[in-house]
Amino acid sequence: MSSDILEQMAAIVGAKNLVTQADAMVPYLKEWRDLFRGTARAVVRPGSTAEVAALVKLAAATGTALVPQGGNTGLVGGQIPIAEGREIILSLQRLDKVRSVDPDSDTMTVEAGVTLQRAQDAAEAAGRLFPLSLASEGSCTIGGNLSTNAGGTAVLAYGNARELCMGLEVVLADGQIWNGLRSLRKDNTGYDLKNLFIGAEGTLGIITAAVLKLFPLPAARATAFLAVPSPEAALALLNAAKAGAGGTVTTFELMSRFCIEMVLRHASGARDPLSEPSPWYVLMELSSQSPTGLDEAAETFLGAALERGLVTDAVLAGSLGQRADFWKLREMLSEVQTHEGGSIKHDVSVPLHAVPAFIARACEVVTAMVSGCRPVPFGHMGDGNIHFNVSQPVGADKAAFIARWSEMNAAVHAIVSELHGSISAEHGIGRLKRDLLPGVKDPVELALMRTLKATLDPRGILNPGAVLAD
Repeated sequence: MSSDILEQMAAIVGAKNLVTQADAMVPYLKEWRDLFRGTARAVVRPGSTAEVAALVKLAAATGTALVPQGGNTGLVGGQIPIAEGREIILSLQRLDKVRSVDPDSDTMTVEAGVTLQRAQDAAEAAGRLFPLSLASEGSCTIGGNLSTNAGGTAVLAYGNARELCMGLEVVLADGQIWNGLRSLRKDNTGYDLKNLFIGAEGTLGIITAAVLKLFPLPAARATAFLAVPSPEAALALLNAAKAGAGGTVTTFELMSRFCIEMVLRHASGARDPLSEPSPWYVLMELSSQSPTGLDEAAETFLGAALERGLVTDAVLAGSLGQRADFWKLREMLSEVQTHEGGSIKHDVSVPLHAVPAFIARACEVVTAMVSGCRPVPFGHMGDGNIHFNVSQPVGADKAAFIARWSEMNAAVHAIVSELHGSISAEHGIGRLKRDLLPGVKDPVELALMRTLKATLDPRGILNPGAVLAD
């Protein structure tokens, strides 16, 4: 890459927004789990959609590869450049404007670099709820959320990022800007183009802004931490709650006892809400538009669940502080696993009815594969998304354990396929799972994906090597 290209990029964004120093680029070149470390020629930080378009037009003319990056919180390496320093990271963090909030239409328009937390706060300031919720919401960005079709803890009630987006602004691979920032609830004027770019991980176009769907703020929430005897009991409890627990079930998170023990060991201030240990737990949250009666309805429901044996112990949050304590046990799960040594990850989904069978079969196969390994099953049972992680045996060699990542993935993913599930529920494909796609995608479907890539990005400059192999 000639220095002339970098000079032209600096002219577009300003010299201070073109980063070429090795130490200054480090935060952009690795993801937090340290599975991927990359190299890049530079990091360019545009401050507007027009600047993004100018940069992409220059990249298209010169055949320069761009790797779009939001908050760098992705878990499958899709935001990390790996082409031996030939690529440019296109950081979208400076596109950070909340352009408008429209409570009457229940929409807001934000740029791609707005953090999820800031979008939530802007909605709440207008008396509305933006329900997407992730553990990384303080640093992940809306552009990244949409590019990976993020899920989180409220999918059960509100859907994935795809369901929460009404319109997009996208810079195409030739530098053209598609303005699809529509806030219409009904628009049948042809193909729904926005869904081409949501979940595409920056390989078909670069999302620069979005119209997001808002909801009324709940007038009341009831949050319960429950001990359950088994995943089967948890599933029965979920079905009963959806049928009539006195409010909308917005969260239903399943965790094993080992999950809780890890958080208690490694997270400062964490405490066990219940007096006796249980093999499994559920964090359940209900919401209502009525300001009164939800706690009483939840207590009645939980009393009936206790009588049926679906729940063996329960505590209902009596304050915001207690609610935060319950959520801490769930939200710290990803972080505390690092203290237990190597961890092999699986982000999978199966039909709801198959969740208990998947957990049982997956635990059996991994413990047979690696004696002493410790399964860490947890996640969004309400939508069938289980994070089936496996911690190394106590005292084992971390590198030797991690070396079995592909082998263990293959065994777990085989069970997922038999149960008609997905090997990627909410984290995306990126580079981590790219080579697995031919084994799980219908050949016609994979061919259509390649056709779309070749059509929308004929020079292959947008995030090459992510999602689809070059």
